[in-house]
Amino acid sequence: MATDNGGGAGGGVGHGGGCEPELSDSLKTFGAVLKALREESRLTQEQFAPLVQYSAAYIAKIEQGKRFPPRDLLDRSEEVLGAVAGRVLGAAARSLTRKVGLATWFLQWAGIEEDTTSLYAYECRVIPGLLQPEPYIRALFERHLPPLTEEQSERQVMARLARQQLLAERPNTTFSFIIEQALLERRMGGTEVTKALLAHLLTVGRYRNVELQVMPLVQEEHAGFEGEMYLAETADHRWAGYVEGHGSSMLISDPKAASNMLQRYGKMRSQALSHQATASLLEQMRGAL
Repeated sequence: MATDNGGGAGGGVGHGGGCEPELSDSLKTFGAVLKALREESRLTQEQFAPLVQYSAAYIAKIEQGKRFPPRDLLDRSEEVLGAVAGRVLGAAARSLTRKVGLATWFLQWAGIEEDTTSLYAYECRVIPGLLQPEPYIRALFERHLPPLTEEQSERQVMARLARQQLLAERPNTTFSFIIEQALLERRMGGTEVTKALLAHLLTVGRYRNVELQVMPLVQEEHAGFEGEMYLAETADHRWAGYVEGHGSSMLISDPKAASNMLQRYGKMRSQALSHQATASLLEQMRGAL
């Protein structure tokens, strides 16, 4: 289990919320080291990626300093590139952990998110970032405190829209979302933004790999009273969790803690409206606007 005092996926960013972290110099350095070692072994990204069990696109992002390297990557890289390369990467990773600062755990979660076989999200603060249409995203960043410059806001909007490609790019990944009905009733950004949100949720809800459920306003049995949560199952069937809010975040890798979160999420799935009932509610709410 690890903690970080820098926003990333949810709340302020809305897994979400908050601003995506700036690129870290140490992340760029690690990426450059990995690239140099890979090229020294005369491997392209397309050749190297399957050998370490990650996608070529993900390896590219690590080499560009845009993603925090997963622990498994170090071990797998040593098997492919050799013991000396493994020691060099290990040293670079240790330096990275010390220097990366606020972005560390968000970037590691983003990496897990991109390589997951199952992703679960429960939100009681804002619509999950992967489900936010552009008008809703802009409404959030317009209300960000402290205020963002126009350039900063535009960069965050584009970054969030890019992350949403996961839903289409990973058709074999199961995505499950539980959102509180209050988030829809709130009308964040006004009526037109809410109309766009409801239409977008109905569209995404028709994806074969997406299950969307609304937790009713009145629900006497509610297992989500501890707050928002994100869960991801890795390719080797391990679970990790992520929570954040008010400028702090926590990546949860302890198996027992992740299991407890998974149990709570499973209970909430039984308490929320079904996928079909949720679609009907969204249609009704859209028609009432």
